[in-house]
Amino acid sequence: MSQLLILAAEETQNPLVPPIPELVIGLIAFVIVFGFLAKKLLPNINKVLEQRREAIEGGIEKAEAAQTEAQSVLEQYKAQLAEARHEAARLRQEAQEQGATLIAEMRAEGQRQREEIIAAGHAQIAADRKAAASALRQDVGQLATELAGKLVGESLQDHARQSRTIDRFLDGLDDSASKAEATR
Repeated sequence: MSQLLILAAEETQNPLVPPIPELVIGLIAFVIVFGFLAKKLLPNINKVLEQRREAIEGGIEKAEAAQTEAQSVLEQYKAQLAEARHEAARLRQEAQEQGATLIAEMRAEGQRQREEIIAAGHAQIAADRKAAASALRQDVGQLATELAGKLVGESLQDHARQSRTIDRFLDGLDDSASKAEATR
């Protein structure tokens, strides 16, 4: 029981409240440590915080400046791109116009060459027709003269007589051919 009395006597003192001399020593130690930290450590902490704040603000300003510059570069790029597109469209239009002009010129040249070839062909045909008619007239005249000479029984070797006879015969053939074509 004596132990219970000792325990009861100790129980009167609150275990959560420290003894006064320890509390005073702890408070003095706290003030000394706090004063030391406030004098030595707090200015360094404030200095670092100030530098960090300035770095952050400077970084934000730099970022805003970079963003502004990037925006202006983007606007310039868009303007250059629009100008390049406009120029490309203009060049494409010019190329199409030049192509159309070239095609028209080539068609005109081809048409002109075609007309020249056709005209040359008609001229050649007309010349060949005249040559063939002349050769035919001569051959027919000669054959007609020989045949007439055999029928008449006299020679028609006189050139002037032969030419008149041939011309009359061929003119008669031409007249009958013209009348036949007119009736068609």
